[in-house]
Amino acid sequence: MKKVFTVGVYDLLHIGHVELFRKARALGDYLIVAVQDSEVVKAFKPEAQLLYTTEERCYMARAIRYVDEVVVYRDVKDIVKEVDFDIFVKGPDQQHAGFQEAVRWCEQQGRQVVTLQRTEGISTSELKELIKHL
Repeated sequence: MKKVFTVGVYDLLHIGHVELFRKARALGDYLIVAVQDSEVVKAFKPEAQLLYTTEERCYMARAIRYVDEVVVYRDVKDIVKEVDFDIFVKGPDQQHAGFQEAVRWCEQQGRQVVTLQRTEGISTSELKELIKHL
């Protein structure tokens, strides 16, 4: 069985996230989604206004039919070492030092790394701005 793994905040769940999960799941037989802990998000992005708790975001991710398992993570460079997977899926904008270290680790361990493009015309930040002005 080929296990696929991806990570994110997934605060305002939208079609872009569902498409990510669908495309990631199509790469293997089992999809594991890691949801970043709210405390960590707030520590690294103090301006971020999360709508949902960590538990609520996990609940929503679990409800997506493409997702087989959900875990909580603090740092991507650590969670890749803790989860059993064959393919690591990330977005093109996930380039910070932690992701670079996670990708290096995956490559050293013989794990495949796949970068999926974002769904055109949709982003959580843009949706939150749009909602503010409704």
